[in-house]
Amino acid sequence: MSQLKVFADQDPNNALVDITDGEQIKIELNRVGVLFERWATPGEIADDATQDDILALYQDDIERLKAQGGYQTVDVLHMVPTHPEKDAMRQKFLNEHRHHEDEVRFFVKGQGLFCLHIEDKVYQVLCTRNDLISVPANTPHWFDMGPAPEFTALRFFDNVEGWVPHWTESDIAGKFDRIDQL
Repeated sequence: MSQLKVFADQDPNNALVDITDGEQIKIELNRVGVLFERWATPGEIADDATQDDILALYQDDIERLKAQGGYQTVDVLHMVPTHPEKDAMRQKFLNEHRHHEDEVRFFVKGQGLFCLHIEDKVYQVLCTRNDLISVPANTPHWFDMGPAPEFTALRFFDNVEGWVPHWTESDIAGKFDRIDQL
């Protein structure tokens, strides 16, 4: 189930907001410039679905979002608990960073935790199946896929090279719960 918790950035133990209703999550995130949508699954997704199969299923929503946000490329990221680089990939994004581009993810299956540091608040967004989140360019954030990641997500890029993380050198991410602590 999708969830949004909002904290004062200096108080990771007391949520100011804790909601699971998708429409309320959308409203709360839109207030701070973050796009959050829930997409309907347009059909069955086979366990062995290829990238092309998944992209074809969501083609209408993909084309709409590409036109709306100016995104040039879309791919599919599939993570499983047995992925040989899962620990390194998880560790890479657990520290606060920014991108010069929007970071846009749509969760086809599974879940991931985005933590956005906006002004003096931290917005913890647990994204699950059918959730789309767009972290605006230059927003400090971190991402946790958990110690045994299992998700399939569409990734949208506004340039063909993809995005590059720019580390903030802040230790704030280590003060907040990880996905396996929620």
